[in-house]
Amino acid sequence: MTAVTHAPGAPPEPALTPDLVVARAQAMVPALAERQAETEQRTFYAPDTHEAFAEAGFYRILVPRRFGGYEFGVETFLRVSMTLARGCPSTGWMYSLGTAHALAVATLFGERAQAELFATGDFVCPATVAPSGTATRGQDGQWILDGTWNYCSGAPYATHFMGHVVVDGAPMLFVAPRDRWRRLDDWGNQLGLKGSGSHSVVFEQASIPGHYTLPLHLSQTSVAGGTPGLSLHGNPEYGGGPLSFMLLDSATVMLGMAQGALDAYEDLMRVRTTVFPPFSLRAEDPDYQFWYGEAAGLLATAEAAWSDAVRQWQRACAEGSFTRERDLRIATISREIARLSWRAVERCLFPTAGSSAVRNGERIERIWRDMSTLHSHAGFAVFLSTVANRELARAHFGLG
Repeated sequence: MTAVTHAPGAPPEPALTPDLVVARAQAMVPALAERQAETEQRTFYAPDTHEAFAEAGFYRILVPRRFGGYEFGVETFLRVSMTLARGCPSTGWMYSLGTAHALAVATLFGERAQAELFATGDFVCPATVAPSGTATRGQDGQWILDGTWNYCSGAPYATHFMGHVVVDGAPMLFVAPRDRWRRLDDWGNQLGLKGSGSHSVVFEQASIPGHYTLPLHLSQTSVAGGTPGLSLHGNPEYGGGPLSFMLLDSATVMLGMAQGALDAYEDLMRVRTTVFPPFSLRAEDPDYQFWYGEAAGLLATAEAAWSDAVRQWQRACAEGSFTRERDLRIATISREIARLSWRAVERCLFPTAGSSAVRNGERIERIWRDMSTLHSHAGFAVFLSTVANRELARAHFGLG
């Protein structure tokens, strides 16, 4: 896709609404589900899918209106992410983690950097939290980057990359345009999320301006004293906590995956019969009714938690009181959303779908693999399961 630059404050469809953009995502679900195997084989979603996302406005949902975006906010973005993941987990993960970081740029960086970084219109910027590579000072305030950053979900269609590097013992956040790095063909051999476009990117003596960097780590920065984005745009959501948003984003995609598994299970219930007599459609069998109802209840609870977490995030923004404790509390809700989603699939749907439904390439089998792979993600496996609990307690008791 050729990037198109629009005048500030003039997105491609000025009359587009949040409801319409979510409806566009919902209309894509059947085709995304149909193309899951193709997406896995390619290791990222198709070019025509990418074009459709761009035309639908998906890559501008979080971009400020003054820079040609729609500025629809976090709830709309997460609803689109959940919906796409319901159709194809890899596609949902690649889209969501590739596009979410427009919020961080619009929140944390100054006007000059934002104007330049958002100048391409559509904004796709995978990010990693693990520091890598090296950064050395160049001329005129430039930084010279070298090294490889792994697990960059969204890299195939990225316009930018956001990463961390350690400088003088402290983390530095940076954003680099697409022409400063190259993508490796090193994704697709994992258990799941084979089509999530989570390739590595390489920098070789690549220079970026100093105003594309910040002396912080994205997961540890405080917004309690206000942000450049809040002052610039006057939108409270550009003053919210990056940590809780990132983790809520990941949990949202996991919830969408589980909803897709429930969809597939429902299809089986309508056409498959029971194994043991008296033979009947699964939809008419008390045991299958129980398993479906159990999973549906778990996911309804997860979605209720998701809705309230989004409201809490928005309320903290509106009140201008996004403390570290509040940030971490929302993050732990994200953990429980993910746990409920996994429980519905792992305990209810996958074991009872039947052997033929969990063969390689079947929809429930693929979703189980994708969700299993998420347990190796550092945000779930390390931070939310251990670090977040301790940090929440420390913040609550004022221990720094």
